[in-house]
Amino acid sequence: MNKPLRRIAVFCGLLVLTLLIRDNWLQYVRADELATDTDNRRVAIERYATPRGDIIVDGKAITGSKRAASGDFEYVRTYKDGPMWAPVTGYASQAFGTNQLENLEDGILTGNDDRLFFRNTLDMLTGKNKAGGNVVTTLNAAAQKAAYDGLAERGKGAVVALDPETGAILALASYPSYDPSTIAGYSDDDQKAWNKLQKKENPNDPMLNRALRETYPPGSTFKVVTAAAALEHGLYTDADSPTKTPLPWTMPGTTTELKNEGDIPCRNATLRVALQWSCNTVFGKVGSDLGNDKMLETAEEFGFTSEQFTPVRSNASVFSDDMNQSQTALSSIGQFNTAATPLQMAMVASAVANDGTLMKPYMVDKLQASNVDTIEQTEPEELSRPLSSDNAQILQSMMETVVDKGTGSNAKIDGVTVGGKTGTAQHGVDNSEKPYAWFISYAKLDDGSSPVAVAVVVEDEAADRGDISGGGLAAPIAKSVMEAVIQSKR
Repeated sequence: MNKPLRRIAVFCGLLVLTLLIRDNWLQYVRADELATDTDNRRVAIERYATPRGDIIVDGKAITGSKRAASGDFEYVRTYKDGPMWAPVTGYASQAFGTNQLENLEDGILTGNDDRLFFRNTLDMLTGKNKAGGNVVTTLNAAAQKAAYDGLAERGKGAVVALDPETGAILALASYPSYDPSTIAGYSDDDQKAWNKLQKKENPNDPMLNRALRETYPPGSTFKVVTAAAALEHGLYTDADSPTKTPLPWTMPGTTTELKNEGDIPCRNATLRVALQWSCNTVFGKVGSDLGNDKMLETAEEFGFTSEQFTPVRSNASVFSDDMNQSQTALSSIGQFNTAATPLQMAMVASAVANDGTLMKPYMVDKLQASNVDTIEQTEPEELSRPLSSDNAQILQSMMETVVDKGTGSNAKIDGVTVGGKTGTAQHGVDNSEKPYAWFISYAKLDDGSSPVAVAVVVEDEAADRGDISGGGLAAPIAKSVMEAVIQSKR
C-alpha cells in the first residue's frame, strides 16, 4: 500500500474509532442524563405514549388516563374529584411536570421503575404494551370527603387524620384546592389554568398543601405537649394535684401578666382543670419552670424541628432553642415562635392515643405492578416514644375531660370515647389578624382500640372575630372525620 492510501486508511480508522467511542459515551456514560433531560422531547413522548398507572384509594382509582385531543403526546392524565385529592396525588402535567405522589412514584406509574424490568420484558415478549403500575394509598375515602366538605364550608384550612396504631394517613385535606385535570395537558387552556393557580394571581394560593407545607401557630393545642413535658420530666406526677399557679401570673423577667381567655378557674388549677379550660397561666408557668431545654426535648420527641416524609415531604415544625423563661412560657402555650403543620399536631394526638408511642406517618400502603402483583409493601415503623404508657394514659384522661366537660364538647360522639384539645392561635402584628381555630383529637372504641387521631386548623376570614374558636369551628370537622373512620370499621 502506498503512503497516501495508508494515511487515508489510518484517518478513516480513527474516524470509526472516534464514532465508536462517542456512541459508547452516549449510550453508557450519558444515558441516564439524556434520558432525564427536560429538553429531550423523545423522553416526554415516550412517557405519554401509554396510559399512566393509577393512584388507588379504598380499592378504587382516583386517577385515570385518556387519549389526548391533539399533539404528539398520546395520553393525558385525568383525576376523579381532583380538588379533594390534589393534596394527596399532586399533579402530572405534560407542560409542568409532576409533584407529590405523581412525582415521587413516577417510575412505578410510568412503568419505568427498575423493579418492573422483568414484568416489562415478559410483556415485550408476549406483544403487550408497557404498562404503569399502581400506587395503593392508606387513605380513607369517607374520611377525606368529610374533611374536605367541612373545610369547604369554612373557606381555608387543613385536616390530617392518622391511624395511631400504624401511622397510616387516613385523610389529608387542604382548602382551597385545585383540579389537577385542568393543568394536565399542553394546551393554551392548561397554561391559562396554571397561571390562575399561582399565588401572584390567586392570593388564596390553592396549590399550597396546607396540611404538609404550612406551619401555623398551634395555640392552645400545644398545651398537650406542655402537659406531656410536665409529666415526663417529673414536674407533676398526676393530673389532679394543684399546680400552685397564682392569678395573676407575671412572666419571669418582665412586668407583663400572662392573660387567660375569660373568667375561668385557673388559680392553683390542676393540670386536668387547666387543660379543660385552657389556662394560659398554668401552662405558661409549667413551660417556664421546666425551661427551654426540657420543653424542646419533649417537642422534638413528638416530631418538632424535623421534616417528615410521608413520602411527600412535610415542613419541619418549630420550637425554638435559646429562649429565656418568658419566651419559653409563651412558646409553651403555642405562641411566640412556636409553629406546627397540621400533620405535626395530628402526630401529637396520635402519640397520646397510642399510649405514648408515635408511629411514623405514611400514605403509601403498597406499590403494584400492572398485574397488581405487590412490588413493595410499607411496614409500620415506630418513630419515637414521647411519653411513657402511664403518662400517656394520664394525658388521655385529661383530653377526655376537655371533650366531656370542657371546651371540646362539640366533638362528642355517642358511644365513643373522645379526647381532644381546642386552640385559638393569635397571629399578625400585635395579634391584629383573625386567629386560627384548631382542634386535635382521637377516638377510642369500647375494645380499647383507637382507630383515628385528627388535627384540624381553620382560617375562617368570614367569621366574626369573637366567634372564632377551636371548639366552635374546628371540632365539628374533627368529629365528622372521626365518625367516618369509625363507620368504615364497622
